[in-house]
Amino acid sequence: MSGTIAFIGLGNMGAPMAANLIEAGYTLTVFDLVEQAMADAAALGAKQAGSAAAAAKDAEIVISMLPAGRHVADLYMGEGGLLDAVGKGTLLVDCSTIDAETSRQVAEAATERGLSMIDAPVSGGVNGAKAGGLTFMVGGEAEAVERASPLFDVMGKTYFHAGPAGAGQVAKMCNNMLLGILMTGTSEAINLAVANGLDPAVVSEIMKNASGGNWALNVYNPYPGVMDNAPASNGYKPGFGVDLMLKDLGLAMDSSLKNGVATPLGSMARNLYSVHSQSGHGGDDFSSIFNLLKGQSLD
Repeated sequence: MSGTIAFIGLGNMGAPMAANLIEAGYTLTVFDLVEQAMADAAALGAKQAGSAAAAAKDAEIVISMLPAGRHVADLYMGEGGLLDAVGKGTLLVDCSTIDAETSRQVAEAATERGLSMIDAPVSGGVNGAKAGGLTFMVGGEAEAVERASPLFDVMGKTYFHAGPAGAGQVAKMCNNMLLGILMTGTSEAINLAVANGLDPAVVSEIMKNASGGNWALNVYNPYPGVMDNAPASNGYKPGFGVDLMLKDLGLAMDSSLKNGVATPLGSMARNLYSVHSQSGHGGDDFSSIFNLLKGQSLD
C-alpha cells in the first residue's frame, strides 16, 4: 500500500499500533494532544503534525484511536473536522471503542461527503497492541474493509467483518460485557477455592481443562503469581484498566435499556466495577476486581 497514513491518538493502545505500522514500512504522519507521545512516534520514523487536520490533509488512510464518542464526533464532524479536511478517496478507520449510534452518525456524515468510513474497535489490550496480536471487529462496507485489511494484518492477528456501520462497535460492546462477567466469575471461583484451602494455580489449571475454562483462566489469571505475564503478577498494572472496563459496561447497559434487552449479569458486573473504581482503583487492571471480591464479607 502506497501513500501516507495519518494516525490520530497515540495513547496506550494507539502508540504501539502506530509503531507496528512504522516497523512494517508504512509512512505515518501522527497527531496527539500529548507532545511526548508524538515525539516518541517521531523517534521511530513518523512525521509530526501540528493538528489532526494537518496530519490527515494528504493522507490516503486516516486511523483514529480516541477515548470516547464525543472525541470521535468532534474529531470528524466538529469545526475544522477531518470530514472537511481530507481529500476524496480517503479511507477513514476509527479504532476507538464508542457507542454504535455515534459511530453510525459519523459514518453517515462521511458517506454524504463521498468518503468511506469503517468502525474497527479492537480486543487484546496493550500487550496485544504491542505484539501486533489484536482482534479487529469491523463495521462498514465490504470494499472499505478489504482496503483496510493489510493494516489489520500488521496491527493484529485477525479481523472480523461484523456488518454495516456501527456493527463493529456492537460486537466489541457485547464482547467486553461478556469479558467483564467472565473475569468477575473467574475471580469469585478462585477466591472460593482459596478460602477452602486449594492452591490457586492448581484449581486454575483444573478449571482451564474442565467446563469452567475461559479466556481469563487461559491468558489473564486474576490471582497474583499464577501466571507470570498477567497484570495480577505485576501489581495489577493495567493492560486494560478498571475505568475502561467500566466505560464499556456502561455502553452495554445503555444499549440494553435502549433496546429493551435484559442484561442482569452485565448490570451486576458494571455495579461491581463501579464500586471498585470509586474505591480508588480505576487505574488498576480490570482483573483487580479479584481484590474487591476477596474483600467482601458475608458476616
